[in-house]
Amino acid sequence: MIKIYGLPTCPYCDYVHQQIEGREDEFEYVNIGENIRNMSAFIRLRDSNPIFENSKRIGDVGIPAFVLEDGTVTLDPAEVGLVEYGSPAACSIDDHKNGRKGC
Repeated sequence: MIKIYGLPTCPYCDYVHQQIEGREDEFEYVNIGENIRNMSAFIRLRDSNPIFENSKRIGDVGIPAFVLEDGTVTLDPAEVGLVEYGSPAACSIDDHKNGRKGC
């Protein structure tokens, strides 16, 4: 199972979250704002994994973050078979605001 760290207030995370609805056997979405335990788990991951160095350097949080079954961490939705918000395959912002899912 692929673990995804994100926040519902993050449009990139929200876009990914919509794509995994109904796919709970493949993905576990961890809302890092839901409780301190989730936030702590993400912070430990972010502080110990070099994949986040660029995110930290530019002042970004580094979400959504994807942890594969083998422990590999990526920030690229395509590496787990999902579409990145803002990519050519993604919905427009109007589609997103109007509730279009599964673009």
